[in-house]
Amino acid sequence: MSTRFPSGPEIARKWFVVDANGHTLGRLASRVARILAGKESASYTPFLDTGDHVIVINCEKIKVTGMKSEQKVYRHYTGFPGGLREEDFRKRFDRKPDLIVQEAILGMLPKNKLGRAMGKKLKVYKGDKHEHQAQKPEPLALASH
Repeated sequence: MSTRFPSGPEIARKWFVVDANGHTLGRLASRVARILAGKESASYTPFLDTGDHVIVINCEKIKVTGMKSEQKVYRHYTGFPGGLREEDFRKRFDRKPDLIVQEAILGMLPKNKLGRAMGKKLKVYKGDKHEHQAQKPEPLALASH
């Protein structure tokens, strides 16, 4: 007897809409990352992308706990000497709240080809409008805030 692995057309991907209004950033990110990875489905296989598509709306209404809004710093390196760039949470949140949510979720996925494939199924939007009505996404209720 051999183990049966799902492949190509057998993997039925659903579309979910998550409203981030009032949710905590890390708790929202961990739940969405599990859905993207497919860990919520019965056909989960660690080395296959069996996850669903997730649309996150109202990302500008998330909250962070503790002193993160004053102390958290985002850093990236440009690749040039002396090219370390820093931006604090509040400034980046005012500029691009969708980027904060997206980076939090993608940071919880594997750092390889499989993780990049999972990350392509994530869509993050400011406001409550998105352009994926044709996919008929189902609303996903997360735990209470």
